[in-house]
Amino acid sequence: MFFNYEGQRVPQVTLGVFTKQGWHALTTTHLFARKTVVMFAVPGAFTSPHSSTHLSGYNVHAEDFRAYGVDEIICISVNDSFSLAAWARKEKADRVRFVPDVNGEFTKELGMMVNLSDRGMGQRSWRYSMLIRDQVIEKMFVEPDGFETPPVVSDAETMLNYLRSETKKPEQTAVLMHMWRTILSA
Repeated sequence: MFFNYEGQRVPQVTLGVFTKQGWHALTTTHLFARKTVVMFAVPGAFTSPHSSTHLSGYNVHAEDFRAYGVDEIICISVNDSFSLAAWARKEKADRVRFVPDVNGEFTKELGMMVNLSDRGMGQRSWRYSMLIRDQVIEKMFVEPDGFETPPVVSDAETMLNYLRSETKKPEQTAVLMHMWRTILSA
């Protein structure tokens, strides 16, 4: 059973990341401090058939997320930097940041680790997505039916619908009433 961590801080861990500049430590504080982040997790790079669909939704809707104040979209997986980089290139996912959780420390802290050894995949992440504002998990969507089914609650569209519902819209009736009164008093 998975837990909902809404209202709590993200786990504080340090991840090893390889970039063009070499190896460096990346803390979750650095990843999530003073910004709004949408993060989603996949069981692994190249895991068929649904991880590519999961990823493409976030990549395609990146500008929509930015319009709702999201600073960064992160895909996290229990993979190494090299596998994630190759997968990003194959999927042409240039609007999503890929973060490797090589040893699964972040995933374990969230209670999202699942043992897929019987499928030859070892320890992997359950599918989920989160909206994180300044290191605090505001909203969390956890897939109910495992990693082998299409994402139905951790997909990009579900997160966008949540952001849309949170956005306050101007009160149209008040504007119309003011205009009507102005016309009548003229």
